[in-house]
Amino acid sequence: MHRLGLAMSEVTASLAPMRVDDGTLAWLLHSQRGVLTRAQALSCGITANSIEHRIRTGGRWQRLLPGVYLTVTGQASLAQRETAALVYAGPDAAITGPAALANYDIRGPRTRRIDVLIPHQRERQSAGFVAIHRTRRIPQTVTVDLALRFAPVERAVADTVRSLDGLAEARAVVAGAVQQRHCTIEQLAAELRAGPIRDSKRLRAVLAEVIAGIRSPAEADFRTLIIRSGLPRPLFNARLFLGETFLAQPDAWWPEYGLAVEVDSREWHLLPEHWEQTMARHRRMSAAGITVMHVSPRQVRDQEAELIGQIDMAMRSGRPLPAITMRPLAA
Repeated sequence: MHRLGLAMSEVTASLAPMRVDDGTLAWLLHSQRGVLTRAQALSCGITANSIEHRIRTGGRWQRLLPGVYLTVTGQASLAQRETAALVYAGPDAAITGPAALANYDIRGPRTRRIDVLIPHQRERQSAGFVAIHRTRRIPQTVTVDLALRFAPVERAVADTVRSLDGLAEARAVVAGAVQQRHCTIEQLAAELRAGPIRDSKRLRAVLAEVIAGIRSPAEADFRTLIIRSGLPRPLFNARLFLGETFLAQPDAWWPEYGLAVEVDSREWHLLPEHWEQTMARHRRMSAAGITVMHVSPRQVRDQEAELIGQIDMAMRSGRPLPAITMRPLAA
């Protein structure tokens, strides 16, 4: 969450000497991180002439958006820009898209644009760094940090994916949100059903991959490669058991060949501290007679023919392992 980083003494000095409603003004400056609208300033007793004097070139205030000011000099922080976007948009507005993802520490596309949802009936235009999106589905639940309001994670993910051009970026955003447990696939599916059909193709495709057992962008690329190759289609993320003992849940499993493939993507699938667990899983499968292949996202992306040839060779020497059984994922 963003924290208040504004020195109140600096703000107070920038306003003196003025006869204003000090209590209301102080509360606004605190909750809005030094951001003030023209209407708020006037309601606190600051005159129009005083406002113009302070936002002049070299003045102690600066205009961030139409009718929205930062009451200190220097570059506005991200939190101040987000606050400015919301007070410009008006009541019930909520930040969505990549800016909201960043608030939840979910990696998204890099942009200085701040996407803001507003009620459909409100007349407000995009301006400066703010992109206004009118909607009949203003989120009922938002995360609030002082004056900041963010759409729920699943809405922010869906809105971000709708704005993307590539499937790979969409996979990365969904993977980041789900794997970090910020939201569930069910929540994303519900948001997809409730949202507009327009620009929903990428989100539908990614969710279909996840439902099919794909857990990361690298796995999705691998699945696409296998389907194109003409090789037998594996089971994705099957839970393998030797008797009652759980062995592993490999990314791809060909039971008729006793072959498992692990797509080792450190960025999306394996945290660095999990490497020993990965090796232990490999040893358990190998001890049970399973042939285990490890492939990297780079191999999937840049060495397609070589990788397909290696998998085909492993299949030719493989055999079924009747002692290995599969069980469905836990609900």
